[in-house]
Amino acid sequence: MATSSRRIGDEPAFVLHRYDWSESSLILEVFSRHHGRIALVAKGAKKPSSNFRPVLLPLQPLRVAFGGDAEIRTLKSAEWVGGQVMPTGDALLAGYHLNELLLRLLPRDDAHPRLFDSYAAAVRVLASGQGEALEPALRAFELLLLREAGFLPSLDAQTSTLASLQAAGRYSLVPEGGLVETSDPDRAALTGERWLALQEALDDPAPFEAVLHAAAQAPELKPQLRHLLHYHCGVSALRTRQLVLELQAL
Repeated sequence: MATSSRRIGDEPAFVLHRYDWSESSLILEVFSRHHGRIALVAKGAKKPSSNFRPVLLPLQPLRVAFGGDAEIRTLKSAEWVGGQVMPTGDALLAGYHLNELLLRLLPRDDAHPRLFDSYAAAVRVLASGQGEALEPALRAFELLLLREAGFLPSLDAQTSTLASLQAAGRYSLVPEGGLVETSDPDRAALTGERWLALQEALDDPAPFEAVLHAAAQAPELKPQLRHLLHYHCGVSALRTRQLVLELQAL
């Protein structure tokens, strides 16, 4: 029997996106630990009396049950796990950024339990109110997502030649070339030492925490990952970034 035809219960999950399905129901895009990104219909979720109404919020840890054998399965129950508050301000926008990346880069019904754990850890950082950890948390999750999706080359060698990195050399991560040496002082780049530290962190048994620490030492990583993400998402700018720019212009 296919997994989708069974009732699944007590599944760790986060709501990534929700939109109207009817006057009273919602379609949810959900990231679950053991079943990956899935689509669920929450029948009656918009009714004032619905138990779903106060629970189906983004960036909140849930336990859900669902069933059915169609592409869009039926949500049976959802329970808020608790333990953290909703991020606000810049942290909330950062959370929407993570959700958009998952929606664009992960296919449905493809389990990524390690990435789910990293996402949950990133959301905890966003909800903690530690402003100085916001950017490192974003870079850490972006790196882990790119690796999990198969879009991140090894960071301990030049991609095209497999030549070893020199600690003091400067290398850029580019969409079509991977990790390449550069002598251009105006080009965003990291030293070989920084790239090697990031690769070591990615290989750590607790990769999110390790990459978070390594990314905090590498602010030049941001523009390089932005270009790589735009390339693989097939866009010139992500919607959440456009929203940030519009809010800054007000």
